Amino acid sequence: MLLAHLVAALVAPILVRAVGRNAFYPLALVPAASAVWLATIDPRTLGEAPREVAVPWIPAFGIDLAFRLDTLSWVLALIATGIGAIVLLYCARYFKDTEPGLGRFAAVLTAFAGAMVGLVLADDVMVIYTFWELTTVFSYLLIGHYQDKQASRRAALNALISTTAGGLAMLVGLLMVASSAGTLRLSAIVADPMWQDPGPYLITAMVLILAGATTKSALLPTHFWLPGAMAAPTPVSAYLHAAAMVKAGVYLILRLAPALTHLEILSIILAVLGAATMLLGGWRALRQTDIKLLLAYGTVSQLGFLAAVAGLATHDAVMAGLAMLIAHAVFKAPLFMVVGIIDKKFGTRDLRVLSGVGKAAPVVAVIGIVSAASMAAVPPLYGFVAKESIYTALWEAGGWQRGLLFALVAGSVLTVAYSWRFVVGAFGPAPGAPRVASARIPVLFWLPPAVVALGTVALPFVTAPLEEVLRAYSSVLPETGEGIYLAVIPHLGVPLLLSLVTLGLGAALCAVAKPFAKLQKKVSPLTWASEGAMDAFDAERGFRRILRSTDALSVAITPLFQRGSLPYTLGTMLVVLVALVAPVALTQSPLPDNLVLFQHPAEMLVLPVAALAAIGAARSRRRLRAVFLITVTGYAVAVLFLAAGAPDVATTQVLVETAMTVVLVLVLRRLPIHFSRRPLRIGSWGRWGIAIATALVLCGGTLYAADARYREALGKGLIEPAYEQGGGHNVVNVTLVDARVWDTMGEISVLLVVATGVASLIFVTRRERPIARVRDIDSSRTSIWRRRADSDLPQNALDFDARPDEVAGGNRWRTWLSAGLTLAPERRMVILEVITRIVFPMMMMFSVYLLMAGHNLPGGGFAGGLVAGLALAVRYLAGGRYELSEAMPLQAGFVLGAGMALAVASGVLPVFFGGTIFAQVTPVVDVPLLGELKFPIALLFDLGVYLVVVGVMLDFLRTLGAQIDQQQEADADAR
Repeated sequence: MLLAHLVAALVAPILVRAVGRNAFYPLALVPAASAVWLATIDPRTLGEAPREVAVPWIPAFGIDLAFRLDTLSWVLALIATGIGAIVLLYCARYFKDTEPGLGRFAAVLTAFAGAMVGLVLADDVMVIYTFWELTTVFSYLLIGHYQDKQASRRAALNALISTTAGGLAMLVGLLMVASSAGTLRLSAIVADPMWQDPGPYLITAMVLILAGATTKSALLPTHFWLPGAMAAPTPVSAYLHAAAMVKAGVYLILRLAPALTHLEILSIILAVLGAATMLLGGWRALRQTDIKLLLAYGTVSQLGFLAAVAGLATHDAVMAGLAMLIAHAVFKAPLFMVVGIIDKKFGTRDLRVLSGVGKAAPVVAVIGIVSAASMAAVPPLYGFVAKESIYTALWEAGGWQRGLLFALVAGSVLTVAYSWRFVVGAFGPAPGAPRVASARIPVLFWLPPAVVALGTVALPFVTAPLEEVLRAYSSVLPETGEGIYLAVIPHLGVPLLLSLVTLGLGAALCAVAKPFAKLQKKVSPLTWASEGAMDAFDAERGFRRILRSTDALSVAITPLFQRGSLPYTLGTMLVVLVALVAPVALTQSPLPDNLVLFQHPAEMLVLPVAALAAIGAARSRRRLRAVFLITVTGYAVAVLFLAAGAPDVATTQVLVETAMTVVLVLVLRRLPIHFSRRPLRIGSWGRWGIAIATALVLCGGTLYAADARYREALGKGLIEPAYEQGGGHNVVNVTLVDARVWDTMGEISVLLVVATGVASLIFVTRRERPIARVRDIDSSRTSIWRRRADSDLPQNALDFDARPDEVAGGNRWRTWLSAGLTLAPERRMVILEVITRIVFPMMMMFSVYLLMAGHNLPGGGFAGGLVAGLALAVRYLAGGRYELSEAMPLQAGFVLGAGMALAVASGVLPVFFGGTIFAQVTPVVDVPLLGELKFPIALLFDLGVYLVVVGVMLDFLRTLGAQIDQQQEADADAR
């Protein structure tokens, strides 16, 4: 079911683009098929033998994709899929083909239906939380469908923040109870014996979980987001806020009922919150003139009713609560759909101007009146049957639950009153308003709400089997009183009397509607409260005030720590690091017992050099000197690696430090020679204090981390597998290109991104420019590192002729480098050119040697690529950008792409030899004179790494070198 909803959501935009609003019809088949499949299962058998399935998801943490179908989840899943299918059918006539964002809306609504099904079926607490938050995100997108309307955006934000905050609290609570129970399965958690004697820990955890449930089901004080969500399209209200999302909180309370049985104090809290929410929602509903908003506050009221009853966690209360949950779905969803029809066909939802809709649309009126009557619990409709069972359960339970009963009776009186207000306002005459014109309402528009409303008429005829289904879940809870039944004709007694009183007082309240409205206006805080006091009485205004205060606080605090100063920002981070680690470090012994000060005599010589270089770099005022001193510390670390028996790592360290030094020197051309002004002495001492404290913390943490080893090092165990499985003696290289090849693939991908990012910062226009070769250069304009205007050189020293000798003649200038004459004469260094002419081919041969030998000896593609990149850097430093083009007449992007392509190919090729992705394959080739040579597939991957590294170095030289050269020359020309 979940995969089907996912696929349908993905193809929804394509369907809408192809067939317009009619795409909702095929989309409705997915939840409809799910509902049919659920209907084929006998829910009575699920009570004793739930269906379970689990697939490992994150085995290291014991998290599984675990799903469990019992009676409770069957009821909720059937509601979510059945009404979801009908709402999708309704959407096909509600929207027009020209509706903006219709494809996105269809996809999100379908995905939401799948997320709701996943939520009620999930058994692993992490999976539950995942689907919980998916419903939050999807509801945010649906509520904010009309992006051009501020009310929609604000309502979506209110819903997102409120429900997300509660969801985070719920996650903490779920993890707490999972830790206590030793399992992540919610079914096992609620059945654990720990609930027999709950302590403060479990009570706190349950409070956090219920915080998520109450925010999701819009109980006080977060009730305000639900009426605001009515800014969404009406199908969203009919589904999310009548049959699906807002039921999630009530579902969670029902799911936790076995645990709540032992926590009576929490049941009392839920009862108080639920009753208060029911009264407040009913009170506010009677003041609304927008019939959709009237129903929204009615939903708030009904959710309070459901939460109060579900929180009692007794056999009778849970059964009655489930019956009422079904009743609410089958009468509230059609009511919202009826409102959508009225809004679309008559252009307004204001009951003050709607006049004669009942006569203009009699079928729609019948649907709305029947559903509203069920909401008001008029017998013999199913709403009456469900509410009567609640009255009976509370009366039979006795004690404080009878007090709750009278509060719910008061709320039900308001329910009768706003149900009548809806009927009269939507379908009756409106004083002083002209009668609406008749409208043609297609059958497919009113048929979906009619199908759902049919349930409120049909369910009373199947109360006996329905009761048996609901008892399959509630039977695990303790029984109170003498037991209750779902009965169309209830027994004579106090509950029936209370039902009659509810209807009678509701009718009386309808009769005095105008005086009651005046009373409401007088007692309303809007009439007498000050502007500041309104935040205490209006939950939404208070919520907005909190958001504004949070924004103001962030605006005040952010400049204190983010001043745009790199030293200040770095200092703040390091101080926080020290403050977090120091208290823990102070509780440890001064040094580990097994500390070895020195393992090699070279360390005693290298460490002082590294320390002095680091201190010198910190004190240096010249940038270039600081760069070289930092390089010294890197070389010192390489010596330590070599002393520790890691020549591979030492080689890479030396090459990386050298390459970084070259890159930094190129960058320094665009920076001032000196650092900025030194800080005051007190600031200098502060910086030294932070630096020393950070050094102590990091060194201490490293020492204790090494001391915390409880397993033997992996190195010895890798030697034999490296040769037997990887076919190489160099354990480091085999590990990188075989055992952890995916990590290396990720690393070269990062290199690719870094090169792209650096290039984007330097190139002003477009990146890939034609490679300028010496033979194509206009000699009249050739001169990089422009010579000084006052230089006095003979003309023949400035002549440049790249033609061959037989064309240029015998007097042609000769240079050691291919593009030596492109430099201004006084800029040339002949000694460097001679050295480059000799060293470059040797470096390239050495880089190839490192590449080929890396599988058995120190080296590899990374080290070889760095050597080749440094060779190119030598050519550039000696001869400039044209010399670099002669050395590598290819675009850096081409080299990078070729390297990535080879790396990917090395992973795919083993598949064609019967292996798996990145499997080790070693073809053997007979070469004359050389004999049998092995060419492991890892060599191809290493060649890809080699090319990527060369491409990165080439990109750096072209961007930070050649491109900056051109920019400087352009600046000189401008001056």
